[in-house]
Amino acid sequence: MPQNNDAIVAIATAPGRGGIGIVRVSGPQLGPFIFALLGLALTPRHAHYCVFRNQQGTPIDEGIALYFSSPHSYTGEDVLELQGHGGPAVMQLLLKQCLAIGSRFNVRMAAPGEFTLRAFLNDKIDLTQAEAIADLIDASSEVAARAAMSSFSGKFSDQINVLSRSIVELRLMVEATLDFPEEEIEFLEKFQANTRLLNIQKHLQHILEQSKQGMVLREGLHVVLAGEPNVGKSSLLNALAGEELAIVTDIAGTTRDKVSQIIYIDGVPITIVDTAGLRDTTDTIETIGIERSWSEIAKADIVLNLKDAQNQDFDLDKKIAANRSPKSVLLTVFNKVDLLPLLPEANHGTFFISAKTGLGLNDLKAELLYLAGWQPSQETPWLARQRHIDALNAVAHHLSIASSHATQNDRVLDLFAEELRLAHEKLGSITGQMSADDLLGEIFSRFCIGK
Repeated sequence: MPQNNDAIVAIATAPGRGGIGIVRVSGPQLGPFIFALLGLALTPRHAHYCVFRNQQGTPIDEGIALYFSSPHSYTGEDVLELQGHGGPAVMQLLLKQCLAIGSRFNVRMAAPGEFTLRAFLNDKIDLTQAEAIADLIDASSEVAARAAMSSFSGKFSDQINVLSRSIVELRLMVEATLDFPEEEIEFLEKFQANTRLLNIQKHLQHILEQSKQGMVLREGLHVVLAGEPNVGKSSLLNALAGEELAIVTDIAGTTRDKVSQIIYIDGVPITIVDTAGLRDTTDTIETIGIERSWSEIAKADIVLNLKDAQNQDFDLDKKIAANRSPKSVLLTVFNKVDLLPLLPEANHGTFFISAKTGLGLNDLKAELLYLAGWQPSQETPWLARQRHIDALNAVAHHLSIASSHATQNDRVLDLFAEELRLAHEKLGSITGQMSADDLLGEIFSRFCIGK
């Protein structure tokens, strides 16, 4: 993990052309570097018009320089932002000049996510807020953006901290009682330990449910359309996406390779993959496409086994079921029901639709949301990651063991206290109060450079 005893610099705006581009510098005591770069001292939190020059004194650009003094900055260090015109060449020249001047002041290129890492290390934000920054940048729907902002504003952290304090209070009572063994028998009743523990577990369950909702918003679902040729897979993809993404014809085998599209249902991202029709063929290209179809089926979260409602051939069903992941869900979807005289009665896991008219699509979408674990509510969830869910499940496990100790006749408080300690440590790993360097390296390496 990079050390923060030197200064770092990077282009903070996205690659490509733009009206404005920003080069950001962060580090301890930037005053001498700023004077060497710009030829003047900057007043903190004031905008200064400057001409940015190279080492030969030739103007690179004209723009605004902003200086934020420690600790009143994003990173908690001194921060300089140079705002110029957003052309790639201009930004690279300005970055090059910062590195040239900075060679005398221990200024180097920033690693991915290093600005936010320094904000975390300097206690400007906790780990869930740092992750939320990356999620806010990556948010691809309005609902996901609101959820990421909820995390960044500290809603998730606040819930974790409240739960943590409750566990600490109970731990303090237990630890104090351990110093007086003769009172151990009366402790649980005297301090209502069972009631306190039950309230903690209820609060934890609420946090876990909201976190699972947030992970659905972040991760979404991987749905594969599988079936024989001409059953309407491409038509269903187009109907779900709301646009003509895949070529649709009456000719069997039109789809030779997978076509993938992310759609949003109530803000939940769902990746729909249209695959080549599954059949025996001597066509080399189509054979490769079919092999890729089986590969997609094997890694799907949900497999939609699409069938023609007029020609219900069940030969493929067992093969599709056998080739999917054991963790995936298999739904049977009968298409083209608009051509039937009567609409069949749906069974559990079976849907009757018309990709052409839209009949039954709302029910299918609702089922996909249900399988994703999404439950619409008035409360905006925070975005969560798998590591958060794993940690919360571990907390629940330790609290469950603590509860079992609390109900034993021997009232073994030292074991009760140990499970509370382990639960508290797991909570600390979520916000970063107790995090290993390798975890921090993994998280921040996924950020973009300049953030």
